[in-house]
Amino acid sequence: MLRVGLTGGLASGKSTVAGYLRELGAEVIEADALGRALMEPGQRVYAEIVREFGPEAVSPDGRLNRARLAEMAFKDHRIDELNLIVHPAVIAAQQSWMDGVFARDPAAVAVVESALIFEVERDARARGETDTILADWRRRITRLVVVTAPEEVKIARYIARVCRSGEGREAVEADARRRVAHQIPDAEKVARADYVLENTGDKAALRAKTAEIWHRLKAESNNFLHNLSLE
Repeated sequence: MLRVGLTGGLASGKSTVAGYLRELGAEVIEADALGRALMEPGQRVYAEIVREFGPEAVSPDGRLNRARLAEMAFKDHRIDELNLIVHPAVIAAQQSWMDGVFARDPAAVAVVESALIFEVERDARARGETDTILADWRRRITRLVVVTAPEEVKIARYIARVCRSGEGREAVEADARRRVAHQIPDAEKVARADYVLENTGDKAALRAKTAEIWHRLKAESNNFLHNLSLE
């Protein structure tokens, strides 16, 4: 079994890589999807967010207004407050998911796609934590794959994805730059990564590089299982 963290900055292409890995046979879960599910009405995370951020964060339909919540978190410097509500719940859900994967298939490669693996650790340590699950991602990750791209390319991709009509481009770009500024630079992530994928925009090349990494991860998982059976 192998626990893999797949990360990268804003619009780096990590979701594309996650899709390739899933096609190749990996078990994949997205931290963003988990977070969205936990922020639905009726969930504990939803209730805590509403209690801390107030009714302004809620849409008329009773669900969270994610755009407004993000604006409050970044512009009002409350991102740490929001993350303290969401991240522990998401990580606990990831752990439960991985336990289920390995119970079904001990040789599986379980991949968690998350933009903020390093940032969760950084923020936890800034709060003085040293031995919690938030402060030490190596407790839950065996191998780390980092997807990189030049900063201006990432921002351009984000704008193209969010602002399809061209309206509100300046606001979207400002939002992108705030998000990038909150993230740890690629160079620091690369220095701690087991595998690095540079996403230049050539999808065929990215797919081929992902396949190379997949074969290494799968071989390592099989070797781990073989060694375990000999004990």
